[in-house]
Amino acid sequence: MTVAERLRTDITAAMKAGDRERVGALRLVLSELQKSVKEGDGDELAVLRRERKRRLDAAEQFQGGGREELAEKESAEAELIAGYLPAELSDAEVDVFVAEAVAETGASSPKEMGAVMKATMARVAGRADGKRVSARVREALSS
Repeated sequence: MTVAERLRTDITAAMKAGDRERVGALRLVLSELQKSVKEGDGDELAVLRRERKRRLDAAEQFQGGGREELAEKESAEAELIAGYLPAELSDAEVDVFVAEAVAETGASSPKEMGAVMKATMARVAGRADGKRVSARVREALSS
């Protein structure tokens, strides 16, 4: 079952349960997936990650602006979208990928962070946030 099919099923269930907020959030995500397919990009997980990141960024902005109720709504939508994504890698797993990338590139200083990030992100394949990976790479190269 594809992510789009799961979304359609969940939208129907949420409609029957009368959960308007969930229906609205799922419809927006389904719309983005359909738009992605029309544009020729069939990577559902990339769309889900992008939409989750948008919600998290919006929540951060709302929180900074003192709009707690909107920040909570965006955070809830981000959590909802995260339920359709594969599990995130643990810090230990990210550290293994970082160590492999450092060994592969031969990097020894923070100046070579770009090459290590490129190799690490290819291995991680979207299963960890770029900020988290960047922090782990920076830590590995500074020691």
